[in-house]
Amino acid sequence: MNVTLTVVPPPDVGFDGLIDGIADAAASGFPRAWVPQLPPVIEMAGWDALTGLAVAGSRAPGIELGSAVAVAYGQHPFVLARQALTVAAATRGRFILGLGVSHKFVVTDALGYSYGSPVAYLREYLEVLAPALAGEPVDHHGPRITAVGQLNFPVEAPQIVLAALGPKMLDLAARLAGGVLTAWTGPKVVENAIIPQLTAVAEEAGRPVPQVIVGLPVAITDDAAATRAEVNSTFSVAGELPRYRAMVEKEGVASIADLCLIGDEAEVARGLKRFADLGVDEFSAVPVGDEAARGRTVAALRQIALASGLNPRRTSCPAVASLQ
Repeated sequence: MNVTLTVVPPPDVGFDGLIDGIADAAASGFPRAWVPQLPPVIEMAGWDALTGLAVAGSRAPGIELGSAVAVAYGQHPFVLARQALTVAAATRGRFILGLGVSHKFVVTDALGYSYGSPVAYLREYLEVLAPALAGEPVDHHGPRITAVGQLNFPVEAPQIVLAALGPKMLDLAARLAGGVLTAWTGPKVVENAIIPQLTAVAEEAGRPVPQVIVGLPVAITDDAAATRAEVNSTFSVAGELPRYRAMVEKEGVASIADLCLIGDEAEVARGLKRFADLGVDEFSAVPVGDEAARGRTVAALRQIALASGLNPRRTSCPAVASLQ
């Protein structure tokens, strides 16, 4: 299992802060860094993830770079395909396109789009996006998307991983994507729901099992109780979203903070080992706390990964399945 970083600078940090965070992850020896495309919500909105990753490509050599995640709603698949191919070229093939459907409060309340059938919408979106990324001609006239054209750039298509938690989205990811990004999933949910379904559906489809990439906040701290309270406050919006609240209930814990890896070095190391033992391919840590606390966490995570011999089962995600 790889231990990687999700870089989430505070909203008031300048663009250089985002790039510096990615460069620091590379300098610290992490094999991959993820950047979220945050929603246009007060005190949450951040810099454009894909633009940041493209700029970071020259400042952070040797590290893979991924979006976690770009949102399918609000941008035509040709637009996202062109941007993703540009980032892939700028990063010399080190880019991974994480893609998802966000939440109703973002898609409908903030952007004004219908959120009636997100799985069906994403499937159709991929029917355009995958061939567009591959440089193939597209002539698609579907119930939700029309796309006619071709993007023929001299760059290899980036791998696609999907944000997925529920059974229908996991089924889609197992059939069509190279990996799955989860958020707010504890070890019980990963063991009893995520991995079994991905494995069964992928085997039925005759595909490699997609990589499982678990993302959670992490804090190396001497005051776990205070840090959990801070996490519940900082991520209060996430704790109220039905999709994430369901993960809390399925895990059998009281709050989203109880899903996180919070404690001293030994406790966090045990949490990482548990995910590794389950067969998780990658754990993407979101360091939380003030600057000093995040710095301590990042340094400790790298040492834990080295000392524990946490290595990936695969070096890359399997290719995106053909949608033809």
